[in-house]
Amino acid sequence: MSFIKKRQKNTDEEIEKKLDTDNIPKHVAIIMDGNGRWAKKRGFIRTLGHRAGMEAVRRIVKASSEIGIKYLTLYAFSTENWKRPVDEVNGLMDLLIEYLGREVNELNENNVKLNFIGDLSMIPEKCRIKIKESEELTKNNTGLTLNIALNYGGRSEIVRAFKRIGISLLSGEIDLNDIDENIIADNLYTSGQPDPDLIIRPSGELRISNFMLWQSAYSELWFSDVLWPDFEKKHLLQAIFDYQKRNRRFGGI
Repeated sequence: MSFIKKRQKNTDEEIEKKLDTDNIPKHVAIIMDGNGRWAKKRGFIRTLGHRAGMEAVRRIVKASSEIGIKYLTLYAFSTENWKRPVDEVNGLMDLLIEYLGREVNELNENNVKLNFIGDLSMIPEKCRIKIKESEELTKNNTGLTLNIALNYGGRSEIVRAFKRIGISLLSGEIDLNDIDENIIADNLYTSGQPDPDLIIRPSGELRISNFMLWQSAYSELWFSDVLWPDFEKKHLLQAIFDYQKRNRRFGGI
């Protein structure tokens, strides 16, 4: 086992040495997928898959901070995930409370700023209390900003933005001709943050599943067959290495 860990470490180091430190993506977003399938393959209940996925979160947040990513957005729970069995949803909310309780002090010590995006009004009160405490504790940190997308959907985010803009329009705060891409971006959950440079989806699925629809207009996409609980630092490094080989033209030549 120690030999395997040593080889893993060397692999991470080898990939990291290849990276262009001047071209680290500022914002990486990850669609965390595959917890249920990971559990099923092992004959476990789905909740154990989500618990294993929580450990992957810990690894990737640490790795992102180490290599200089400024914003990391993790798709934790979508607006569609309420369709899942009640026991599974409740288990996910309990895991969130456990994660924050266990990790928030270490995140704070490592200068990580926690930021939750999505419609939190539907989230259980005990979760909202913990979320508010965690955001308050870390609000002045200047290192990695960790966005956790909770009860988040890209379409509902855009609808919310349009409603907010409509209120400003009706109140006379803005004029119809003032509405442009910047106004829309300013009314999204990610206001003030750069759009994702790189969106990663593990688990073999080849879609973005209603995730950051506005912000992903020019994001680079990277897909992997690795299930989220098995996602390691080496996979993140490989995604960034592949990203750095691409030519981002943004519609130009």
